[in-house]
Amino acid sequence: MPLINVKVIEGVFSDTQKGEIVRDLTDAMVRIEGENLRPVTWVVIEDVKSGEWGVGGNTLTTADVKALAAGVAVG
Repeated sequence: MPLINVKVIEGVFSDTQKGEIVRDLTDAMVRIEGENLRPVTWVVIEDVKSGEWGVGGNTLTTADVKALAAGVAVG
């Protein structure tokens, strides 16, 4: 039974987008392992509090991630 754990910074993805993540990751596993695993493929999305995520020694906030998505350099 596959378990896919996705961690995201809170406030970045909408509930609709999280649903898309769940569907698309499930579909990816089914393509690899076969349709019989669809009913037992778990996807868990965990929101990490803004500022409690670090990359390269620096913390990231919700605003930082939204800026990155918009193509604005953060730093």
